[in-house]
Amino acid sequence: MARRARSATIEPEARAGELVGAALAGDRLALARILTAVEDGTPVAEAALRRLHPRAGRAHLVGVTGPPGAGKSTLVAALIPRLRSAGRSVAVIAVDPSSPITGGALLGDRVRMQAFAEDRDVFIRSMATRGHAGGLGPATGAAATVLDAVGFDLILVETVGTGQSEVEVAAAADTTVVLEAPEMGDEVQAIKAGLLEVADIVVVNKGDRPGAARTASQLRAMLVAVPRREPGDDRPRPKRPDILVATAATGAGVDELIAAIDRHGRQAANAGSAARLARAEAQVWAIVGERVRASLLDAVRSRDTHSILADVAEHRVDPYAAADRLLAALERG
Repeated sequence: MARRARSATIEPEARAGELVGAALAGDRLALARILTAVEDGTPVAEAALRRLHPRAGRAHLVGVTGPPGAGKSTLVAALIPRLRSAGRSVAVIAVDPSSPITGGALLGDRVRMQAFAEDRDVFIRSMATRGHAGGLGPATGAAATVLDAVGFDLILVETVGTGQSEVEVAAAADTTVVLEAPEMGDEVQAIKAGLLEVADIVVVNKGDRPGAARTASQLRAMLVAVPRREPGDDRPRPKRPDILVATAATGAGVDELIAAIDRHGRQAANAGSAARLARAEAQVWAIVGERVRASLLDAVRSRDTHSILADVAEHRVDPYAAADRLLAALERG
């Protein structure tokens, strides 16, 4: 029994070492297999990430978010050839809604970007949200680390596009690009969602439509209308993002967007480690949460856990007392 347990521990390490070595040598199939393991949360993924994490930290992570219909996928597809013409390698993580049947990603984004499938310096991966709120999937940060470690210059993370729950991308990216479409009233939704507060760059896409310039002007006016601070209020001031107009379908304004992304990337690098710390906190707390949940649902504790949850469902115990009981059970081991 001990030999079998030791073998189960060694096997993921050996497999991870094999895949990591191949991925670092440029094997895209090995890279895809690591990312699949990351999505599935396997021991191979953990072993691979332990090896790859020290190599990460050089890529520029750009989050692309905004409401449905704003043109996120079209914009990402327009960015790729411009970046490649400049000799830069590009990875895309396109976060899609989970299939209600299989739990996998609906691969619409990946279909749109197949024109780049033969370019070895472009890697496109669709990932499912798997029911996770916030516009990203639970494994998105780990996947970005893998792509960073194998040497991609720029990593574009396109969120699922669910509207008001996508501010999470700001903690996962160095630069956050928020798309808005003209004459859709989305500038109001952006304020309600807090998207303008996390945006580093706001792009009014579909700039060839009537009202694009007016939408950009309205957004600029909203950014100026910042509430006055009381004396002694030392909270961080809201961002003042660049407001750009582009038409992703024709490529108009895309070069200006790339220049703004690069400019912000240099500013972020000079500003210190605040963004990196925020990303580290998000990644570590996500892992802690998953491990706590897994511990409470393991074979030893699952009956007690479900009993406590049933007490809450029947209003015999309030949720706070239930949480205290579950945490106390973890402390007892």
